[in-house]
Amino acid sequence: MIGKIQRVPIREVWKHEAHDFTRWLKENIDVLDDVLDFTLTNAEREQSAGDFSVDLVAQDDAGNPVIIENQFGKSDHDHLGKLITYAAALDAKRAVWIVGEARAEHVQAVTSLNESKATAFYVVKLEGIRINDSLPAPLFTLIVGPSEEGRQVGAIKKEMAEIDQRRQKFWSQLLAKAKERTSLHANITPGTNHWSSASAGKGGLVFSYIILKHEAAVELYIDRGKESQSDNKAIFDALAKSKNAIEKAFGSPLEWMRLEAKRASRIKKMIPGGGLDDEEKWPETQTGMVDTMLRFEKALKPYIDKLDI
Repeated sequence: MIGKIQRVPIREVWKHEAHDFTRWLKENIDVLDDVLDFTLTNAEREQSAGDFSVDLVAQDDAGNPVIIENQFGKSDHDHLGKLITYAAALDAKRAVWIVGEARAEHVQAVTSLNESKATAFYVVKLEGIRINDSLPAPLFTLIVGPSEEGRQVGAIKKEMAEIDQRRQKFWSQLLAKAKERTSLHANITPGTNHWSSASAGKGGLVFSYIILKHEAAVELYIDRGKESQSDNKAIFDALAKSKNAIEKAFGSPLEWMRLEAKRASRIKKMIPGGGLDDEEKWPETQTGMVDTMLRFEKALKPYIDKLDI
């Protein structure tokens, strides 16, 4: 014969969160071991964390402090804030948030927190159950915890943020140098993309600086919008008719990229010798990019101005 599980309201099992549940959990801390990836011992109630008091502080297998914050009902911002504050105050490597119901927003927030290796956060759902006429019992379910995949995502985000900062620094320096010699990019704000563009004087045509890992480029990018692929190719073809004259004015060959399968087209000049990852070469790379852009614009602009668009 098989019994049937019945849910029991939490407050029928423990009338008061702090006085009843937290006290019970202190004495039975091992019940969480089945849903966590570590064991808990030596739980103590109402430990001080600055001006605040933590529900429970236990120890993991290595003896490190583990914060445990209890909340009957739906998760809320207040308890999430407490969990983070307590973990920081006690330098805890793990923090467990026991809730009656986990809101999706808080699950996402904890998932994001776990992208860092500083502290591992867990959200555990608490329910009361009984089988037929048995005594009520707790049922703990892990909703979210740290994972290697999450940490990898965090590492990627950190790397991307560092790249964004480096790009912005690079563009700040380059645009300052360019502004001393030309007004072309004078009103452009340093961004975090791998390009920095300014209008070439015709709609959909821009002069762009490009920075890659170990090389740089300048280009004329031609894209007048989703419905204008034929216009883009016509503009490219019109400029390409003057290819020899443009390259003679520039002083060396250019890359003429019609890009048949793409909406846009490009005319580009690569600048080898240094890129974003070669910070010690930035001054000469930036000077080379500005020099090239000045010649590039001067060679192309008369032909761009003649375009009937």
